[in-house]
Amino acid sequence: MRLIPLLPVLFFFFLPSFAADSKPLLPCTIYQPTTNAYYDISPIAVQPLVDHKKAHKDDRTESWHARGYDIGTNFTLNFCAPVIETIEEAVGIKEDLLKNISAFYEWKGKKYSIGQTSTELVFRGRELSLNYTNGSPCDSPSTHDRRELKHNDDEDDDDDDDDDKKKGDKKKDEDDRKSHKGKSGKDHDDDNIRRKSTLISLACDQNLPLGKAHISFIGTSPDQCTYFFRAKTMAACGGVKEPPTGLGAGGVFFVIFLIFLAVYVLGGIAYQRTVQHQRGWRQLPNYNVWASIFSVLREIIIILTSSCSRLLPRRQGYNQLPSGRGRGSRADDENRLIDQLDEEWDD
Repeated sequence: MRLIPLLPVLFFFFLPSFAADSKPLLPCTIYQPTTNAYYDISPIAVQPLVDHKKAHKDDRTESWHARGYDIGTNFTLNFCAPVIETIEEAVGIKEDLLKNISAFYEWKGKKYSIGQTSTELVFRGRELSLNYTNGSPCDSPSTHDRRELKHNDDEDDDDDDDDDKKKGDKKKDEDDRKSHKGKSGKDHDDDNIRRKSTLISLACDQNLPLGKAHISFIGTSPDQCTYFFRAKTMAACGGVKEPPTGLGAGGVFFVIFLIFLAVYVLGGIAYQRTVQHQRGWRQLPNYNVWASIFSVLREIIIILTSSCSRLLPRRQGYNQLPSGRGRGSRADDENRLIDQLDEEWDD
């Protein structure tokens, strides 16, 4: 009988682990495999404006930016969501996929996608990362251009480099137009095209507010097909935000209380019926205690109701009328007055 109340306690300790294993992950969230810490990167995801207005005071009005420094261009990106800037055209990207671009850069008036939206976080050991794929087509080895800023005072060399870039850009434009042919028998070539991608390493920084991030461009692959970034944010510290549950703290406590009450009543009835051979209301556990408590409560209720009834105003009935003794005394006075008058008349 003493072991039965321990069941709710055991259930209370094992309930969180069961819920964590069975509950599906939300987008842009992950559990660390070794420590089981919970990570949620959604606080730094920039949401689009509603009617050109911010939903919250601290919301951003533009996507995140990273400076490219030596490659001569800057980057625009978002986390687990498309960029909120309007992209009307991007090299090698179909029109229906423009709204899913999560990272891009602009070069010579053209926009290049470096990855479509992804909400799947990945742990590489202890490093948390986010990967975007299926961007614009990568440059072929023959037309590859590093696009680095040249600080050379020789104008002839600069002109030669510009000519080479123009030739490479023209050939690349032709490759892009070929890749955009619809149902021309060459659409299957899109599967063989190498496309740009983005790899973002997420690092913990407890000095930044939860919704803020500091993004740095680390570098790119030699063929400029993969771009590497590092984002420092408090959202990558683990345990910053607990996964949402259907019940709050009060709801969980109430459920545990109901389980404890059910185990107490059912276990007590089984014990009283099988061991003590009790029947009727005496099968309830601690029947004498509960009966005495009920009797005390009943006496208190009776005392309170009787005290309140005395304070209520009473209705006026016959008992409030003058009694008959008053009328009798008045008749005696009249008789005495008559007798006195008779005696005076006789005299």
